[in-house]
Amino acid sequence: MSLSIPGFAHHRIPVDQGVSLDAAVGGEGSPVVLLHGFPQTHLMWRHVAADLAADHTVIVPDLRGYGASDKPAEDGPDTYAKRTMAADIVNLAERLGHRRFALAGHDRGALVAVRAGLDHPEAVSHLAILDVLPTLDMWEVLHGANAAVAFHLYLMAQPPGLPERMIAASADEFFGFFLDAWTKDPEAIPVAVRAAYLRASREAVTSIVADYRASAGVDIEHDRASRANGDLLRMPVTVVQQDWGAALGYDAAALWRAWAPDLDHRLTDSGHFMAEEDPVMVAKTLRELLAR
Repeated sequence: MSLSIPGFAHHRIPVDQGVSLDAAVGGEGSPVVLLHGFPQTHLMWRHVAADLAADHTVIVPDLRGYGASDKPAEDGPDTYAKRTMAADIVNLAERLGHRRFALAGHDRGALVAVRAGLDHPEAVSHLAILDVLPTLDMWEVLHGANAAVAFHLYLMAQPPGLPERMIAASADEFFGFFLDAWTKDPEAIPVAVRAAYLRASREAVTSIVADYRASAGVDIEHDRASRANGDLLRMPVTVVQQDWGAALGYDAAALWRAWAPDLDHRLTDSGHFMAEEDPVMVAKTLRELLAR
């Protein structure tokens, strides 16, 4: 199968000093930017992007450190801070001619999208979040034996060296574990797409770990500062999540409402990779968000 989104052209866009992002762009109309999660690339949006391109300009980048985008060396805590990655996305959209755009993110991309909404409210008109909690809340709700479901967060939070070596030694098994464990419909990720995700992740172990390490450090600091400042996501926000709250002992809607007063919170029976498992639902949800 083709590993590109039909009708989309690829662009290489400089977004920061020495950093360019690879982005697929297609369609015409008001702009929508879609950010992928772990351990994936922009291909996870292939069905939804093709749907939205009927009446929107759809921009689907690989995040800094992932896929075909640049993977700068981690020379400090800010290299892979969500604040830095969010600035990448705002700069990307502006270089493509869009100072204001709707933004949707899944998993890691959702954390980037949240930071973009907090840091650049003038740029983000609507915000969609798929299956994640804000960084600060995520760490606060993980505790006890239940935190074992997030073992990878603790592994990749460790200082540079050991996590990179451990993951690189069995990269396909490590990344493949999540592709298998987090999906309810294995056929939603075809063999060729799965192989592309594994290849891309295998080639990006160091930068992926740096991304996660930032979420255990500088990203928490930024979220705490935003909370102390009373910063809110004041644009229309839609969150779609699996119902992990009951198992882990938290109220996801309440956590999100503390950040996003104009919130539409929805639960789904889909697995984690909902843009691939239920793209019709995701596209419909995004269109309803854009109509608000």
